[in-house]
Amino acid sequence: MTTVLTDRDRRKRDDRSDQTFYSDPRFVTHADDAFLDRLTALYDEVLGPGDRVLDAMSSWVSHLPETEFERVVGHGLNEAELAANDALDEFVVRDLNADPGLPFADDAFDAVCCALSVQYLQYPGPVFAEVGRVLAPGGVAVVSFSNRMFPTKAVRAWRTASMDERADLVERYLKAGDLAVEDRIAERPGTDPFYALVGRKPANGGD
Repeated sequence: MTTVLTDRDRRKRDDRSDQTFYSDPRFVTHADDAFLDRLTALYDEVLGPGDRVLDAMSSWVSHLPETEFERVVGHGLNEAELAANDALDEFVVRDLNADPGLPFADDAFDAVCCALSVQYLQYPGPVFAEVGRVLAPGGVAVVSFSNRMFPTKAVRAWRTASMDERADLVERYLKAGDLAVEDRIAERPGTDPFYALVGRKPANGGD
């Protein structure tokens, strides 16, 4: 299993269980409208009708385009937020810092999205290995982030990094899941910077 962060890298200022921190729902958005519009446009570019989508580390809104997906599954830490998300067909509640496993079959999804949450992962190597496992051959992973965070819950490696260094971290995360980085975006459509990386699982076993 690929180790991406050291014990020092993964330290948080608030070392309480994430389930404790996220026990109360937060029905807010974590970036400005221009960021969210750009994210929806990116999803519209890389996702297609009939895709099976996993929205990992999700909340009460997924920012997906108005596309007819076969199935959209949400994962997160707050049941009330996930239950309020109209984009989801179903959801699971799981703390990936306590258990990085994803409760899905191999090749279960055509796309995995992770928006504005990757900074909280303490064990990104095992988590992204799971992302690679649940993606079907040729499937896509989209990881987006800005400069906002809950600083007490973000890992030290993220808090102390520049935005470009954070993009480097996410690239390492994707590679830990054997996902090839095919796009790396850094823009400022509004007040919040928009960063996103798109990774792809090789088709046909890498052929």
